[in-house]
Amino acid sequence: MNRLWVAAFLLSVPATAIAHHGWSSYDASKTMKITAPLTDVRWGNPHGSAKLTWQKRTWDVVLAPVARMEQRGLSKDMLSDGKPVTLEGYPRRDGAAEMRIERITAHGQTVELR
Repeated sequence: MNRLWVAAFLLSVPATAIAHHGWSSYDASKTMKITAPLTDVRWGNPHGSAKLTWQKRTWDVVLAPVARMEQRGLSKDMLSDGKPVTLEGYPRRDGAAEMRIERITAHGQTVELR
């Protein structure tokens, strides 16, 4: 009976939720550096996120946990005013428009996220 419940649970979870946090799904050999304003900034846990438009695609931006960003001097207000920020990170290996951010420069301040 327990196996049936586990199987039902796994089938109900979207595949993106299961695979989302595998850092190996990002290509660390292809560093990206993009300057653009962020939209849809989400300041929450397990990590922050945002979106940006680059090369005619909308990219998902994976940030660090809120506590880490705040401890290192990054606030939500620094990302939310529509001014361009510079993001440095890695794209997904599968070609999806998503990048994991290693560092961000906003309002003249560079913050290491990892």
